[in-house]
Amino acid sequence: MRVLFSPEARLEYEDAYAYYEAQQQGLGQRLKQDTRQALLRIRQWPLSCAVEKEGIRRLLLTRFPYKLLYSVEADHLYVIAFAHQHRAPEYWIDRAE
Repeated sequence: MRVLFSPEARLEYEDAYAYYEAQQQGLGQRLKQDTRQALLRIRQWPLSCAVEKEGIRRLLLTRFPYKLLYSVEADHLYVIAFAHQHRAPEYWIDRAE
């Protein structure tokens, strides 16, 4: 199943990548690998993740404090947020509508 990112989620991911890469060379690449593994999991088992809010599921990254918030559509998965787990909870709610 195809995975599409909202423009906001894409920007959040890119910001996180740049932040970690600035902290330590190669750390951004680790975030990228962790995110790829998460995307493989939701492609393979899209309904296996917990429901965060009605129609929105979440998958926690393994090594970083981020979660993918996504909806399962007829022919694709739509990532609405690449959210830090300890900052501004539910800031993304308006995107789910």
